Amino acid sequence: MTNFEKNAILVLEDGKSFKGCSFGAQRDTLGEIVFATGMSGYQETLTDPSYAGQIVVQTAPHIGNTGMNRKDEESDRIWVSGYVVRDLSRVVSNHRSETSLSADLTKDNIPGISGLDTRALTLHLRDRGVMRAGIFTGDKASAPIETLIAEIKASQEMKGRSLSAEVSTQQPYTVAHEGEYVGKVAILDLGIKRSTIENMVARGLEVEVLPASSSFETLTASKPDAVFYSNGPGDPETATAQVETLQRVLKAGIPFFGICFGNQLLGRALGFETYKLAFGHRGINQPVLDRRTGRVEVTAHNHGFAVRVEGGEVVDSPAGFGKVRVSHICLNDDVVEGLECVDIPAFSVQYHPEAAAGPHDANYLFDRLVEMIKTKKAN
Repeated sequence: MTNFEKNAILVLEDGKSFKGCSFGAQRDTLGEIVFATGMSGYQETLTDPSYAGQIVVQTAPHIGNTGMNRKDEESDRIWVSGYVVRDLSRVVSNHRSETSLSADLTKDNIPGISGLDTRALTLHLRDRGVMRAGIFTGDKASAPIETLIAEIKASQEMKGRSLSAEVSTQQPYTVAHEGEYVGKVAILDLGIKRSTIENMVARGLEVEVLPASSSFETLTASKPDAVFYSNGPGDPETATAQVETLQRVLKAGIPFFGICFGNQLLGRALGFETYKLAFGHRGINQPVLDRRTGRVEVTAHNHGFAVRVEGGEVVDSPAGFGKVRVSHICLNDDVVEGLECVDIPAFSVQYHPEAAAGPHDANYLFDRLVEMIKTKKAN
């Protein structure tokens, strides 16, 4: 019997279930189930550390056609807890492919399920919101649904969960700049993607990547020209130490840039609340308005939490950091997608300007970081 023929079942905590076929690792898994709307880029999704603790549903029906290759990986491993697809390609056809999707999932011990109605599943999650779920294989796939639901409900929810330490580098490392030297950026690794580092070094920035637990003293020991907080998984409300460190960065006047989780932590450092979205933004086709330019950008998102800012486009920081502008908003639901401090050199975005394989509409934000560093050096 092949991987394509082994029975599996996906069960949601509200009792909804979908039967399918197991592929990848032959084991059970639990996690928060979310859907991603990208038509391409499944390899980047799988290797994005921000998906740790989550079972990802791909809304595009055909997955695995182009196989897997090392160059396109965003990290050294697959981070999703489980993977759900409609049609798993039996054949890999791409000149860049080095292995298959199923083989890589097996290597990293990640279970997948295929052959179910992902459209119906996505509509269910859109209406009910994301929730805990489980993929069960082997004898467990035939167990009473009530038993499986009880196991799912006993698992940890994403709200209140801290995952940065699990996905962060354990040892500091440095990546040299390319071309003319502009400055040095200290990166707090909360689950960083390789493409973020590549975008920085290509602009003449040397980067020092540090563990998520690093103190303010460690973060600033090399006297960086800027500090960066990366994307990452988990609830921003649990990142108390990182928020306190960031507040010291802001008080010191060190230029700051944050992406995704980094945006949420800037929001909390400025005194705003964060909250959990009903089903989140995950895909490569989200329209965002840049209020500085009036331009609408098609952007890549992967977030289940957001910053709450009330009172208009420009408001006072509740934590005393002066004026703060809501620089970007999502045109689908008005969610805050970017923050810009008026009185100190700090900004962040909730989406991914480093998006691989795309879109690249927001890639200019790395140039904005370079401009901020050069301005600080000139003064």
